[in-house]
Amino acid sequence: MTATTIRASELPAEDGFVFGQGKAMEALNATVMEIARTDIPVLILGESGTGKEVYARLLHRLSRFCDAPLSKVSCSILDASRLLEQFRDGLLPVPTPDHPGTLFLDSIDELDLACQRVLLSMLPDGQARNGSGSPVRRLICSSGRSLEEDVEAGRFRKELYFRISGVSLRLPSLRDRKEDIPALMDSFLAKYAALLNREIPVLGGVSMEQLLAHDWPGNIRELENVARKIVALGESKTALDELRTALHREGNSKATPRVSSLKSAARAALRRTERELILKALERTHWNRKRAAQELQISYKSLLSKIKQAGLERLGSA
Repeated sequence: MTATTIRASELPAEDGFVFGQGKAMEALNATVMEIARTDIPVLILGESGTGKEVYARLLHRLSRFCDAPLSKVSCSILDASRLLEQFRDGLLPVPTPDHPGTLFLDSIDELDLACQRVLLSMLPDGQARNGSGSPVRRLICSSGRSLEEDVEAGRFRKELYFRISGVSLRLPSLRDRKEDIPALMDSFLAKYAALLNREIPVLGGVSMEQLLAHDWPGNIRELENVARKIVALGESKTALDELRTALHREGNSKATPRVSSLKSAARAALRRTERELILKALERTHWNRKRAAQELQISYKSLLSKIKQAGLERLGSA
């Protein structure tokens, strides 16, 4: 089947694309179907775990040039000299007139201004070019946050922003599309049952209620981790007990606290800020705890302890 005849309803389940029953997902998928066949640069926005890379690869597969290579560059680990070196060394796919490549710049919001300047020099007309100056047909970027505020604050170059954001796709968080949780969970259970040669677990109504009640800060990635754990353990109780604990913690945090003193309020605010900083460092380093500890300028042992205290270990677990 060619890219021009594919309909959203006919896409294979492993694309992570067909499980969108709400209006937001239907609108998103319809937009993807339209822009996939064009050459316009695409900026994919979404929280960690919402499927930004899934959509980047889907755009490539649905394009007219799906037989050409796709190269992924993780911007969170680049500095200006390394970025320029990789461009010059032919990191980009070598295009031909009929099969130019696709460049996927993951986490472009993590590039510092020096890296942005290098990248802008490689995108003189909105198309990435390799070392010989040949254009790469499709440019796709992802960001964990909206870049408009960074542009206003001078943290992101306005010219670069306009060149990468021909179309912006905003991926909704899982907590905003809970109607899709049952279908997603069924798909993940079937996937890992096949991989591990196990029976596909069947979740009861109470278990599904627990899944629907959770806020899923790790989004679809967190849901997939829970499904993998259920299949691996052969039962759902352990994985769902962890969700129940997290849900209880979330409920307590949403309740109006009785603050007995300014000192206790300050400690609570400090814990929330520390948790947020740790989570962002872990996401930037793709859950490489040693590198995250270095970024946060604390010991590795101290970071592990803080991860446990903040209840973050379940987000990074396989």
